[in-house]
Amino acid sequence: MIVNRFIPFRGFTAINLFGLIFVRRGMTFTDVELRHERIHTRQMLELLVLPFYLWYVLEWLVRLILTRDAFRAYHSISFEREAFAHQSDPDYLHRRRHFVWLRYYAFSNKTIC
Repeated sequence: MIVNRFIPFRGFTAINLFGLIFVRRGMTFTDVELRHERIHTRQMLELLVLPFYLWYVLEWLVRLILTRDAFRAYHSISFEREAFAHQSDPDYLHRRRHFVWLRYYAFSNKTIC
């Protein structure tokens, strides 16, 4: 975890870039948020990192077109849906199966918000 004043942009607490978690200085970063980011790290490793980012951006763009709402589009991304659904479970990564995020891929009007 790298605490700094530049990454992520203002208004965001943390971002996971290539398995490195950047936390904005002065922001509270909880164990729940750490688990959320660690779930993303596992997803990245499954897809060999670069395809994760390509899929993430493409899925966000498609969902943005469908919802016309950037916040809803973000929360509808399959990777985010898995991470939000299990971020409060401290044992989740111990029992998580590979490619579970695919179960959250279905296009629907439902988001976790």
